[in-house]
Amino acid sequence: MQLELKDIKKSFESKHVLKDINFTFEKGKIYGLLGRNGAGKTTLFNCLSGEINQDEGHSILHIDGQESELSNDHIGYVFSTPILPEFLTGYEFIKFYIDINKNNISEIKTIDDYFNMMKIQEEDRHKLIKGYSHGMKNKLQMLCFIIARPPVILLDEPLTSLDVVVALEIKKILKEIKHDHIIIFSTHILQLATDLCDEIVVISDGKLEQIDHEMLKSSEFEEKVIELLKDDEHD
Repeated sequence: MQLELKDIKKSFESKHVLKDINFTFEKGKIYGLLGRNGAGKTTLFNCLSGEINQDEGHSILHIDGQESELSNDHIGYVFSTPILPEFLTGYEFIKFYIDINKNNISEIKTIDDYFNMMKIQEEDRHKLIKGYSHGMKNKLQMLCFIIARPPVILLDEPLTSLDVVVALEIKKILKEIKHDHIIIFSTHILQLATDLCDEIVVISDGKLEQIDHEMLKSSEFEEKVIELLKDDEHD
């Protein structure tokens, strides 16, 4: 399975955020997407997920010799700012999510099993999402892709609001499931990217560039990242 990005461009009025994105992501790897604030990481994710329309280009998913345009059914998107139905309890939301996706879920666990996996306490499971902390809401988002297991998983700064124990558990889960997915992990924390990811891709000046895999553990790695980002005028 491959996700091929071809000539993707996106501008906001006179600001060209994505200038010419061409890249191929492969199944079985966690890709770290690095970039300075405002470089276009979230814009790229929003284009891929259909949250916004790109101006030009295509996103093609190749599965078993067949290709199709990337669609919502192919993607699990964990937003940096969680978007959830706050009028439901956490339990009600997960039950609803399982119900509407049950035909696409290969192995359904109990709702309590999922909550246990994310270390969500019993007393919090039947509270309204409206009263959840940012970290708790992020846990619910994480549960959605863990339940549905879509081919492509987009993670936009997903671990920054989680406590240490849950963040470690999420890292473990990602490494366990990566063989069946294309996982793209957006972050501005270099250490997190190198600890978790198999490949590092830098977005700078509206384009993507992959760093040579052999450099990831070398002393020159940080210098290479800085070199790619230093001329990007975003703060």
